[in-house]
Amino acid sequence: MPAATRPDYETLDDIVLAGLIAVRDPAAVRLVTTRNNQRLFRAAFAILGNRAEAEDAVQSAYLRAFAGIRSFEGRASLTTWLTRIAINEALGRVRAAKRRRAHLEDASVAFLDDYREKLMQGSMSGAAPDRERARAELRAIMEEAIAGLPEPFRLVFVLREIENMDVEIVSQTLGILPATVKTRHLRARRRLQQALAPEVKDALTGSFPFAGADCEALTERVVRAFCR
Repeated sequence: MPAATRPDYETLDDIVLAGLIAVRDPAAVRLVTTRNNQRLFRAAFAILGNRAEAEDAVQSAYLRAFAGIRSFEGRASLTTWLTRIAINEALGRVRAAKRRRAHLEDASVAFLDDYREKLMQGSMSGAAPDRERARAELRAIMEEAIAGLPEPFRLVFVLREIENMDVEIVSQTLGILPATVKTRHLRARRRLQQALAPEVKDALTGSFPFAGADCEALTERVVRAFCR
């Protein structure tokens, strides 16, 4: 598209952006992925409990969504639509892992628990002041506690408490009743309160960071794979 007629992508609505993605416009793909990377990553991480696996699931979800972007009708926001696809991708991986685990167990082969990998492995590097180190340790404690929640509670908690999605949007995204969202959120909070001191709540906003170089790298991989 010539520079003189290039739109201000930030002002475009979801339907127009979807149309641009359908014709593999790199700027539209880059904008939409950058806007949604963190939410999709957090949702996938809440299901998979593994940073690398969650990142891979999000990339696959984008490519699947963009390949079928012409089916987007704007009934929900593009963010909600993408979140639902990312959740389904992550859940599909969990089901596949369960099938593999069942097969291995039938063969009497030990299978490592999906959630035993250290959270945030390799995400912190270099020296840091004591205050930052303490804050990072607090985040790690919180993330480990959240990873220990049952999956239905964990996913609702991440979307409601960390992503600040309202009850109705979570209900639409997960395909469950608003009352169920509220119940699972409440039960997740109660379980965490039993495991954590009140001051840990202050670390919640910074949990599961997915920004900076990580965010940019994922965006560029999606653009290269989809727009080539």
